[in-house]
This record gives sequence, C-alpha cells and structure tokens, in this order.
Amino acid sequence: MVAEVLRHLQPAPGQVVVDCTLGGGGHARAILERLQPGGRLIGLDVDPLELPAAEARLRAAGFAADGFVARHANFADLAGVLTECGCRTVDGVIVDLGVSAMQHDSPLRGFSYKHPGPLDLRMDPTRGEPAWQQIDALDEAAIAALLSAYADEPHALLIARLVADARPRTTQTLERLVRLGLAAALPDLAKADVKKSIRRTFQAFRIFVNDELTALDALLAALPDCLAAGGRVVMVTFHSGEDRRVKQAFRRGRREGLYAEVAEAVVRSAKDETFANRRASSAKLRWAVRADR
Repeated sequence: MVAEVLRHLQPAPGQVVVDCTLGGGGHARAILERLQPGGRLIGLDVDPLELPAAEARLRAAGFAADGFVARHANFADLAGVLTECGCRTVDGVIVDLGVSAMQHDSPLRGFSYKHPGPLDLRMDPTRGEPAWQQIDALDEAAIAALLSAYADEPHALLIARLVADARPRTTQTLERLVRLGLAAALPDLAKADVKKSIRRTFQAFRIFVNDELTALDALLAALPDCLAAGGRVVMVTFHSGEDRRVKQAFRRGRREGLYAEVAEAVVRSAKDETFANRRASSAKLRWAVRADR
C-alpha cells in the first residue's frame, strides 16, 4: 500500500518522519525520496537480523546518515527514540504492522509453514523464548483464549485441544496438525476455511509471543505527544483487534482535541495489488492529523 501510505502521510521536503516498522525499507525509500532536500527519516525495527540489511539497502540507494537514521527499537518506545535522536516532535509517523516479507520467507524464523522450520515466531529472536516453549506452558483453555482474542478463530476450542495434546515444535507440524485435525472433526469444512484457520493460528501465536497488542497500545498512547501540529500518522493493520484499537484511539483523540481529523473509514489496497499479493487483501489503513498544540 505504498501509494496509499504516501497519499495520506503527505511527506514533503524538509520534514522529519518516523517509519516505526522499517522492514525491508520499501515504505522508507518512497518517503525518503519525498523528504529531499533537507528532510530526515528515522527508521525503527525490533528485528535485529533484518534491520542491518534494510539499512544497507537504503544506504546503497544513496541515503546518507544526515537524512536517514536506523534504530533497533520497539515502536512502543517511540518517545524515547525521538529524544535520543534530538527530536521533540515529528511531522509524520508510519506504522505497518504484521510480518515483513523477509521474516515471512525465512524458514528459521517460523512465521510461515511453506518450508520446515522451528515454531519460533519472535520478531526479535535474541529475546525471550520461541513460540513452542511459551505455548508449552499454556493449558488448553489458555490456548483457546489466545486464538479467540488474537485471531477471532471460530474453531479455537478444537484447535486448542489439538495443540495441547500434540505440543508441536515446528511450523509444518503445527500446519499439519490443524489441517488434518479440522478435516477429521469437520469434514464439511471447505479447504479454503481450513487454510484460513491455519493462518489465523500462526497469527494468534505470533501476536501472543511478541506481546504485540501491548506494544501497539503504548504507541497509540504516545503518538499525540510525538506529532507536531498538523503532523500526520498512518497505520496499516492486518487483524481486527489491531484495527479496533487504532480506530478507537484515533476517535478518542479527536473527541479530546488531540487530532484535528481522523479517517472515518478504512482505506483498502488497490485491486491490482490485492491480486498480485495475497497478504495485501487483509490490510486496513487508517490515518489521523494532529491538532494545533
């Protein structure tokens, strides 16, 4: 959704913008091109493995240290990062939640079941325990609860029972467990719905392992104080729980006079992008504009 992000973020020469989820640097590069001359982009990413590659990619594209700064940080600490970078407020913030293409396509990270790999799912693999260890500590009821809360999974109780009994440790084991288990228990369930349940299961475990909603809540609370008057924030979400939090925070900020304008409806990806990239089909974009201080 690069075109949609640029349309609602409106980066301009001389501005300071923060990309809270640098990923592969796709959004950052498009924004940096519009910040010149004199602008600056601060790129954050919680992933210490992908961050250096993204920084090298942007340096090779010609963006030097005076215009682009990379920081290994969780976006929950946005205010602290701005202080470190000598900024009190910025003109724009972009947040693209979910998994980057590089993370998703790396078998060792555990975000996808296309190739065999450990059920890890950590955005920062140097911190905490992998998903399989954290889920091993949960009983069936707790697993069902997180599947419902983090993925709106309609078959949460059944999948939780399967996981609690088998305790999968690899991505393909989990995929096979859910696929065969649903097919056996619900023979009339369409294959497309089985695949959705598999994707939702991986999503729920990822959100749980990385405590993503807590980080999102912290970011939403800090955002108004980090934006200059007229500053714009754009957020792309991939799950109803994320979108609900963003919508409520933006509307509450509007009522309290923190935001002058907020998106009244979600912005979706264009049809050609949705057809070309299945991941874009679930993306929802919302934006807000900081009121005068």
